[in-house]
Amino acid sequence: MYIQDWDTFAEQAEALYRSDPLKVRYVLKYRHCDGKAVLKVTDDKTALQYKTDQVADVKKIEKLNLLFFALMGQGSDAEIPVDEPMDTTAAPQVQEPSQKMHTNQQSRKGQKRRKG
Repeated sequence: MYIQDWDTFAEQAEALYRSDPLKVRYVLKYRHCDGKAVLKVTDDKTALQYKTDQVADVKKIEKLNLLFFALMGQGSDAEIPVDEPMDTTAAPQVQEPSQKMHTNQQSRKGQKRRKG
């Protein structure tokens, strides 16, 4: 059964996971040719599905992923703040290609080449 409303899907998916965490599976499929993402949460008795083709839903999907990861890591009884804003403004630290090469050369000093 596909659920049309995101909030309803997210609440039911969390409740389903908390009810029996060892039996619940969470699957995310993305079909590039259709541009659609399908999320499925099931315990083999109940299957919840949500389908979207909206780019704006990516943030919601990411939040749900983080929620499931936190529940899986801390246990299903953990209290996870859902409405915490995510820091998406911080850019990852990327080295320039010349710096990478320089770093690699430094790490190889004193090493012998292996034949093989």
